[in-house]
Amino acid sequence: MTSLLGIGVLFAMVFGGYLLAGGKFDIIVKALPFEMMMIGGAALGAFLTSNSMHDVKHTLGGFGKVVKGARFHKQDYTEILSLLYYLVRLAQTKGPMALEPHIEKPEESAAFQKFPRIAADHHAVLMICDYLRMVGMNADDPHQIEEVMGRELKKVREEELHPSHALQGVADALPALGIVAAVLGVIKTMASIDQPPAVLGKMIGGALVGTFLGVFLAYGIVGPIATRLKGVVEEEARYYDVIKAVIVAHLHGNAPQVAVETGRKLVPSASMPSFQELEQALQDLQIA
Repeated sequence: MTSLLGIGVLFAMVFGGYLLAGGKFDIIVKALPFEMMMIGGAALGAFLTSNSMHDVKHTLGGFGKVVKGARFHKQDYTEILSLLYYLVRLAQTKGPMALEPHIEKPEESAAFQKFPRIAADHHAVLMICDYLRMVGMNADDPHQIEEVMGRELKKVREEELHPSHALQGVADALPALGIVAAVLGVIKTMASIDQPPAVLGKMIGGALVGTFLGVFLAYGIVGPIATRLKGVVEEEARYYDVIKAVIVAHLHGNAPQVAVETGRKLVPSASMPSFQELEQALQDLQIA
């Protein structure tokens, strides 16, 4: 929601200041539809040219993240740490084979079903099940598992960051596209050089709207949206880093409590449950 608030403040301050300074909106309003068509259309065309349809859909989906922010909060981190605690404790006390009912059919597992939000996260479920399954296949070298998990998480993070990079590319191009629109306006003005100064003044003003619009959209809207999206993606990536940390700590032979504490330390500060809060959640954990 802060993104919407920021855009509101942006419009209020820029156009409010222009109005208070004695500016008139008639030239802007008259030129805006045509300038927006040229600049916005060119930006859209460049965006479509440089991205696949999958990337286009992925980018459109990213706008929801900009508005809503990161989808993982304190309760989500408490739940994932609780689930991992149960699984690594089960593996330590009864052996890796005891995990088989949970990791082979997570949709039927009482452990996963106790946490519906985790069960609905396809990537989190696959990540937990795949790497615990590898442990059951005697691929229990913690350094090897850590390296493989690191490469997978890097791949996923790069894929999730692509919409941010694509939007930043559009933002970088917008000022130049604004100049293109302004130059076309100047060409139009030069074709009417025989008109009175008052008419030429309005035509030049309309042409300059293109330059203004390109810079305004780039640095006031599209660029900040790309930055915000990048921040949200990087914050959400910490959730999967927590999963990695707990599993690797377990493979190093740490006790379940120590393994989940290792993961807790990677939780973003604003969403980190305290030691006492997590301990209470683990004590209250009841899985049939």
